[in-house]
Amino acid sequence: MSSASSDSRFPDENQRLIAQNFDQIINSDSYKLAHHDLDLLNSPSMRGVRMLMEISKPELRLEEAGITSTIIVLGGARIQERSAAESSLAESLNALDADPDSVSLQRRVQQARGLVELSCYYDAAREFSFLVSSHGQREDKPLNSDSSPVIVTGGGPGIMEAGNRGAFEAGCRSIGLNIDLPHEPPNPYISPDLCFKFSYLSLRKIHFVMRSVGAILFPGGFGTLDELFEILTLRQVGVKSAMPIILFGREYWSRIIDFEFMANSGLIDDEDCRLFQYADTALEAWELIRKQS
Repeated sequence: MSSASSDSRFPDENQRLIAQNFDQIINSDSYKLAHHDLDLLNSPSMRGVRMLMEISKPELRLEEAGITSTIIVLGGARIQERSAAESSLAESLNALDADPDSVSLQRRVQQARGLVELSCYYDAAREFSFLVSSHGQREDKPLNSDSSPVIVTGGGPGIMEAGNRGAFEAGCRSIGLNIDLPHEPPNPYISPDLCFKFSYLSLRKIHFVMRSVGAILFPGGFGTLDELFEILTLRQVGVKSAMPIILFGREYWSRIIDFEFMANSGLIDDEDCRLFQYADTALEAWELIRKQS
């Protein structure tokens, strides 16, 4: 009786508490569908689920787009087209003029001069991608044809931008596999429906290689070297089927990696040095890939 009496005395308060509790239930994290719970999905325990989603999303989208073969274009993110490189050099020279004894500014000028010299590779990557895209994505070929390779890059600036830009200027599609880094936003030349963002470098690597029928590597830094040795290792051990691997710029690559010394030292076989070829022009690189495809 006392309980019933209490309820009857405070009906408005009870309804308010019930309504408040119901509202908390509806809005609680526990009531969310699991795939709507972002806190859950971003938790350490769900890393495996995120990795599965990250490898599956590009796979599904590329399958929908009918893309079965790609040519990888890799190279330095710091390599700009000549006008931009010259502008950066001018800024560095102006800064040095204001403080001519600065060792750091002297070094900055030296590096800026080097990037002006390397700007020719931006143009070459752009031309190469134009040639590949114009040939592979002609109107008389089906989009899902194995003979219609699509350019795939890391989606960022520099050589990656040049690769996507060449395809864009040919009126063709290209793929960008971006990594979630604050200083590498996607470049503006990627096909909008083929631009993907990755959290995990390892999964990004898988999508670089899994459809590739060729790869061309322009001068670059640690990231470019990482991808080069990844591709060479997969070819060396037979995980990846035979495909042309082009090192663009013989002088550059011969200077930074002495493959002959590695072979002479017994660390790789002589046959491993035939896994790749050199090219010094966009047309030469494209002809090498066409002959082996």
